[in-house]
Amino acid sequence: MELPLLRLGGSVKQNPHMRAFWGATCSFFIAFVGWFALAPVALDVIHSIGMCENQLYVVEEEPTRPAFLGYKNIKTGKAFCVHGKTEDGKDCKEIPASEADIPACEEDAASEECDFAKKNKYDFETLNAVKCVCGKGTACKNTIANAGIASVGSTVFVRIILGTGLEVLGPVNVQCMLLTFGGTMVALSSLINGPIMYTGLRFLIGCAGATFVTNQFWCSLMFAPNVVGTANATAAGWGNLGGGVTQIFIMWCLVIPMRAMGVDDDLSWRFAMLVPAALFMTVAFIVKTCCWDVPNQRRLDISTYKPGKKPSFMDYIECLQDPRVVIMVAQYGACFGTELAMNNQLATHFRVYFQMPAGEASALAGCFGLMNLFARSLGGITSDAMFARFGFRGRLWAHFFSLFFEGIFLFVFGCVSNDYQWYHALMALVCFSLFVQMAEGTSYGIVPFMKKEQLAMVSALVGAGGNAGAVFAGFAFYKQDWDDTLTPFKLHAGFVMSMAILSPLFYWPEYGSMFSGPSVNASPPAEKKDSNSDDATTVPSKDPSPAESTTAAPTARV
Repeated sequence: MELPLLRLGGSVKQNPHMRAFWGATCSFFIAFVGWFALAPVALDVIHSIGMCENQLYVVEEEPTRPAFLGYKNIKTGKAFCVHGKTEDGKDCKEIPASEADIPACEEDAASEECDFAKKNKYDFETLNAVKCVCGKGTACKNTIANAGIASVGSTVFVRIILGTGLEVLGPVNVQCMLLTFGGTMVALSSLINGPIMYTGLRFLIGCAGATFVTNQFWCSLMFAPNVVGTANATAAGWGNLGGGVTQIFIMWCLVIPMRAMGVDDDLSWRFAMLVPAALFMTVAFIVKTCCWDVPNQRRLDISTYKPGKKPSFMDYIECLQDPRVVIMVAQYGACFGTELAMNNQLATHFRVYFQMPAGEASALAGCFGLMNLFARSLGGITSDAMFARFGFRGRLWAHFFSLFFEGIFLFVFGCVSNDYQWYHALMALVCFSLFVQMAEGTSYGIVPFMKKEQLAMVSALVGAGGNAGAVFAGFAFYKQDWDDTLTPFKLHAGFVMSMAILSPLFYWPEYGSMFSGPSVNASPPAEKKDSNSDDATTVPSKDPSPAESTTAAPTARV
């Protein structure tokens, strides 16, 4: 019934709840680190396998490639097309016949810039100074986009099957299996030698992202209704923090120091992949040896909350027949799916669109994920506080506002062009990230009460919906070659807001909706005595009223 974060002492029998909390949090954190370890070094990987546009094509021989024609150095203001592009955009304009038509000559006819402009149609020197050209319409951009989609797509299927897997094997075993497999794939990523292997390994590493389902299911088994929103949001939020940490950790703690010591650019990112791989194995070992599935026994027995029933894939059908579950799946795709899409996009966006160095770009991208340090917990705390004040409708209103303002600030971020300074983009990104994480927290303040007899299945489906949202966003918005690089962010914002306005459709007879109270009284939780313990193991069938929330029986009392 409480969340004492610093209660770390005692044996597993004396302190199973917080061991499970930290086991769930740390395993999901390291899974996120490995899941997106390749994102901040995506351009370096592409360069290593020779997929940059200026590696595939010699600039001097094929200067009319779209990526070349559209290149402009933001710092110097010099563009590859000295006199601009033709109206059809297929080539650079010819050198003007009159010197008066050349802007550089109007300022100083004797300058080097004027002399260069009078003699050159293309600025090969400016483009040849770029290590990797990876603009729209390139194989480079498509390879990164496909790999990003693959990395979040694989998790959709794994998260779904974990609903049954968790009931059969238990949270500890499932989490350890995912970490062991993920760590092996991260280690193999150091051997990437082509686009197929790059995409394939990102697909396989993505399976580790399913640790989120275990994270939420495990905490829902361990904590009572009055604090489950905060526990779920904090465990998942601090786990998601790995998505921000990896952006900074991989570049600033591994790749950049190795390069400073003289390690080759290609080898530096490859060696860096071995570190998260080792961390995967370490965390898996600790979880296996130090944690229990449930408070009063080592392994989960589903009969405690599904008496007389066995795990079945038909449970998924039963859950998807409930419109509320379907809406939550879609809405989670609009918040967690957005976070995953941003984890894949931001570092490359800052490096390519804002032309920032790898270290600075990864730091800005990392700020998005670092908001998980408190923002997702804030969503869960807000959900619990609104429930205490307004009943269950408070949870729904908190969820609606979080989603809606997420969409607003994503649109604002999509309006920050490279004509502005990087800190303008950062301010919009921080506000956007705050509401993304809060919406995830408010989501899992609701999920444990949707279909309590199908907790594992609902957790799995909603978690899978998050990844499905990232896959949808990748295909619908970020894989396309838009005329304006910022268009996908604006379209994505519209999608998020459209999902937010579905919130009034949520309705439970025992809880009510955003605009109405419950039509039936919630029955009090029932307790089931464990034959091997004097303690009572409880699975609440209804969310208690605000007045009852502080005295409701927890999932287990130890």
